[in-house]
Parts: sequence; C-alpha cells; structure tokens
Amino acid sequence: MNRAFRKYHRQIAIILCLPLFLTVLTGMCFTVVHEWFHQRELGEFILHIHTLEIIHLEKIYPILNGLGLVALLITGLSMTGLFRNRTDGTQ
Repeated sequence: MNRAFRKYHRQIAIILCLPLFLTVLTGMCFTVVHEWFHQRELGEFILHIHTLEIIHLEKIYPILNGLGLVALLITGLSMTGLFRNRTDGTQ
C-alpha cells in the first residue's frame, strides 16, 4: 500500500508542479505589485493570471488546485507512518 501511495504522490506532484507554482508566484507578485507599489492595473492582470481567468478557467482552477493539494496531503501523510498500527509488543 505504501508503494502505491508513493507512486500516486509522485505522479500528482509532477502534474501539480506548474499550476501550484503559478498560483504561489502570482499570489506573491500580486501582493508586492498591488499593495507595495500600488500598481492597480498590473495587479489586476496578475490576478487574472492567478485565477486563470485569462483562459476562462476561473471557475474550475481553484477546485482542481484544491483537490490536487488534498490528494498530495493524503498520500504524503500516509507515507509518514503516523497512522500505522504499531505492533511492537508493548501496550
């Protein structure tokens, strides 16, 4: 079971690498551009990229990112061994 979770975790991480990187980078850039430098138009453009509104995916992109992160968390936590039953003879 652990081997299967590693396989799924690796595949999900590869698939989500670019979307998550884009989300994090544009989120940071929006804050810097809009809040620090008060560039409203550039901030709005970055926000359109952040939500992928520029290619009309703003309704599904956050859901896909969220589902991908939940899958990474589940597979990652399962590999840590935190939820395994320990049978070492002590009670």
